[in-house]
Amino acid sequence: MLSSLTLILTCQLIGELFTRFFGLPVPGPVAGMVILFALLAIHGSVPRDVGAVADTLLKNLALLFVPAGVGVMAHFGLLGQDWLPISVALIGSTLATIAVTALVMSRLARAGKSADRETPHG
Repeated sequence: MLSSLTLILTCQLIGELFTRFFGLPVPGPVAGMVILFALLAIHGSVPRDVGAVADTLLKNLALLFVPAGVGVMAHFGLLGQDWLPISVALIGSTLATIAVTALVMSRLARAGKSADRETPHG
């Protein structure tokens, strides 16, 4: 389990270093997640230990939001001053996420139906 956690955190570190070195406008952990995904795709599957560590992290995901919540409360005055642009950004990004998700699901459903028609049943 320790080696799996080390793998996940190393990918995050490499992603952080990569984005800072090249000045990319992408968060380091996101780049690290892409690196981890590439490694797992090359491997062909998710090793049992990596899956167990990931499940444990996901079960405790709420704890990772505590620092963000503290930051929001510490800067509550700024939120009050800029409530309109923050609200527009939140609503706009939520609507965009819903629209993109619906579009992807629609295309995947169509692709699944056409694949079912092409597959001989026997």
